[in-house]
Amino acid sequence: MRILDTHLHLVYPERFAYPWLAGAPAINQPWTVENYFAEALPLGIESALHMEVDVADADMMAESEFMVTLPRIAGAIAACRPESMNFVDHIEQLSQHPHITGVRRILHQAPDDLSQSDLFVENIRHLPDYDLSFDLCVRADQLPIGQMLAERAPDVTFILDHCGVPDVTGAGLDPWRQHISSIAKLPNMVAKISGIVAYAGPDWSVDTIRPYVEHIIESFGWDRVVWGSDHPVVTLTGSLTRWVEATHQIIQGASEDEKARLLHANAERIYKV
Repeated sequence: MRILDTHLHLVYPERFAYPWLAGAPAINQPWTVENYFAEALPLGIESALHMEVDVADADMMAESEFMVTLPRIAGAIAACRPESMNFVDHIEQLSQHPHITGVRRILHQAPDDLSQSDLFVENIRHLPDYDLSFDLCVRADQLPIGQMLAERAPDVTFILDHCGVPDVTGAGLDPWRQHISSIAKLPNMVAKISGIVAYAGPDWSVDTIRPYVEHIIESFGWDRVVWGSDHPVVTLTGSLTRWVEATHQIIQGASEDEKARLLHANAERIYKV
């Protein structure tokens, strides 16, 4: 079963500045497309979408323009700043590149009110005009504000990153489970099964993460889920290989059609690649 990875981070420090990586020494190094696919191809991952890596603002446009030139990179989700007055100019530039399919503004490390301002919402509402989606990266406790944003921009396709960032080692399933059930009712919301092992600690097992993945699939259904590696963040508590193997174990009871929808078909439709 071939896989389209919808959440690959590549790091080229000789080209771009990554200020935040200074605080993440375990992954503060180059992560190239060649290194990734050396492990990914034998696992069935044939292509990937590059997810912006929170580069310095001056490098945002150049990062995505470069990533879509790399082999097996089917598209890119670019960095953006919807709180900015020049947001529409920025996404108009992005739309000139057919392989840039969406945008993301990291919110899980931002003040809650950032995404709730009228300017932010009004800017986000322009995304369908440029055929761009929005990857929503919020913590479990921020899921209600993420839901409010999606409700205020009903024509925008939102992809909820990392299963809504549950605190697997802390708070556990609740109230995350209720928030997921609620946000999944929005027809413009898709869920990305990714990143979960980063919040599960180094001793995670398939049984540790299974309830979270299964609740996402149960809430969103097989037509509104996509899969992502979150590489290289996945290496902090495991490996790409271990995460792919765990995914296959969790969905082994699904039909071949359901597996295909999760692993590549939905992503091709939603991200238009």
